[in-house]
Amino acid sequence: MLDESRLPRHHAISLTGRLLFTLIFFLSGVTHFTDIEGYTSLMHEAIPFRTFWVLISGIVELIGATMILFNRSARTGGWLIVLFLLPVTFTVHGYEMIFADDAQMRAIQLSFFLKGLAMTGCALLITQLGAGQPTGRNAA
Repeated sequence: MLDESRLPRHHAISLTGRLLFTLIFFLSGVTHFTDIEGYTSLMHEAIPFRTFWVLISGIVELIGATMILFNRSARTGGWLIVLFLLPVTFTVHGYEMIFADDAQMRAIQLSFFLKGLAMTGCALLITQLGAGQPTGRNAA
C-alpha cells in the first residue's frame, strides 16, 4: 500500500491545480449576479423560483471555490462544488443534451454534461483528499 505521507509535496503545483480548478467557478459565480436573466433562461420553465436558484448557486460556487483556492476547509468547499454541480449538470445540460431541437446543440450539451461529471469527480476527490498541503488548521 502507498504511504502518501512520504510523497513529496509541490506547493506550486498544488496552488496551480487549485487555481485552474476554481477559475471556472469564480467566473461563473460572478456572472450569476451580472447576468441573472441569462442564467435563469438556461433553466427549464417548470423549475420553480429560478431566480432564487441562480442567486443561491452563485453564492455556493463562490464560497466553495474560495475555500478550495485558499485551502481553508477545502474538503467542505469540495462538497459545496458537488452540491452546485450535480443539479446543474443534470437539470440544465442533461435535459438539453436529450431534448434540444438542434443536433449540434445536443452534442454541445453532451460535452457540457461530461465536463460537469468530470468536475464533479474532481470535487469529490477534494472532499476525500483535500486540496494539497494544508496551509492552516482549517485546511481539511
